[in-house]
Amino acid sequence: MTALAGEAAGVSLGLVMLGTATERSAEMLRFAHVTQHEKIIRSIGLGLALIMYGLEEKADPMIETLANDKDPLLRYGGMFTVGLAYAGTANNNAVKKLLHYAVSDVSDDVRRAAVMSLGFVLFRRPEQVPRLVALLSESYNPHVRYGAAIAIGVACAGTGMKEAIEQLLILSKDTTHFVRQGAYIALAMVLIEISEKANPKVKDVREMLLSVVGDKHQPQPAKLGAIIALGIIDAGGRNCTIALTSRSGHTSLTGVIGLFVFFQYWYWYPFMLFISLAFSPTAVIGVNKNLDMPAFQMKSNAKPSLFAYHQPIAAPKEEAVKTVAKAELSITKKAKRRAAKKSENPDAMDIDLSSSQDLTASQNLTASQNLGVSQNLAASQSLASSQVLEKKEDEKKEEPKKEEPEPDFEILENPARVTRQQLKFVSFDVDTRYRPVVTEGILGVLVLKDEDPSKEAKLITANVPVIGEVETGETEPEPPAPFEFLG
Repeated sequence: MTALAGEAAGVSLGLVMLGTATERSAEMLRFAHVTQHEKIIRSIGLGLALIMYGLEEKADPMIETLANDKDPLLRYGGMFTVGLAYAGTANNNAVKKLLHYAVSDVSDDVRRAAVMSLGFVLFRRPEQVPRLVALLSESYNPHVRYGAAIAIGVACAGTGMKEAIEQLLILSKDTTHFVRQGAYIALAMVLIEISEKANPKVKDVREMLLSVVGDKHQPQPAKLGAIIALGIIDAGGRNCTIALTSRSGHTSLTGVIGLFVFFQYWYWYPFMLFISLAFSPTAVIGVNKNLDMPAFQMKSNAKPSLFAYHQPIAAPKEEAVKTVAKAELSITKKAKRRAAKKSENPDAMDIDLSSSQDLTASQNLTASQNLGVSQNLAASQSLASSQVLEKKEDEKKEEPKKEEPEPDFEILENPARVTRQQLKFVSFDVDTRYRPVVTEGILGVLVLKDEDPSKEAKLITANVPVIGEVETGETEPEPPAPFEFLG
């Protein structure tokens, strides 16, 4: 078995036995003490963290075992075990333990994992995280600063919190490459689905990320972070957000696990794909009893710009190189003229006539200039006076256009993009025919009750191919006949 396959197997064991606290965990721990492959040891620590997901106090024995182990790779897994076991609980003992290891452990990896885990423990209280990690974000250790950025990103994802953005903007100018990488990713997580009206920093952050990607002098770690950040902030065509809680307020298992495995890209880039588990679509899709989409309207009691799509920003274009005319001395020009004349008449003598010609030309030019000074002066005065009159007439004609005030509400057609922060402004008092069966936690598929079923329903059809047909018009083969598997 190669070390890379063993690393994947260790994490996979945790995903298969997620939150079970099975007895096989002791066997995994014994194997971690026997093997000499660092990748396998680290993956077993991550697998044990996944096995202890959501168990809180029941996971304390395993946490103590891993946190006090001599191997820093297992202590690294122990920090994430705290984060996953107490995910979303804001447990004081868990926070104290993570802060203790964040400032006292001798391993940079352990300290980074401890600070990152603070975001998983406190994501239900995002307002506390920027203040909690403020001092850690100023640490001399770049791994601690990176962990502080990720903790803010995890806890404040999709909130657009002002304090979080201010700290992350400071970290985005850090001198260490991978600290800027973490700050870029965290900024995208915080500002996902936040409009420019809600926070003007959105445009500045987008321009910064695009400039980092296009800058040839940027180091690869920082450029990678900017590329990932642009993918996060535009996830799902700007119709997705990062949600660690479900619509009913419960902890989202897929969201937490998706972000946890995603941040292990530090050691293996394929782990980046797990962030798709944390994305949650933000749309309201009304369906009737037949699961068809009727023509249905909702009302958003907020200004449309507050939750609008942000305008796309074009990538900076490289300036074209301007060509400058090559300067040439008068002596060189005279030499070229003499050479040209000599080539035409080889027997002619070399006589420099340019001086006499220049003198005659200068005299004629002086005379013509003196003659036309008065005429030019009069013409310029009349031209200036006419321009002043024309300018005054144009100012009278041009009246300032009055900007129309933005409406205080917006009518949304089914299906509609509705962000999580927009939910509290949505009402259903526009359409008198269809009423939602449930009005709480409406994000997603919304079952509608038809108040007037006698009328014909106007249905919305999506422009997608019918199931069982392809674009060429050919039908897919029929499924196999039912059979019984005896293996």
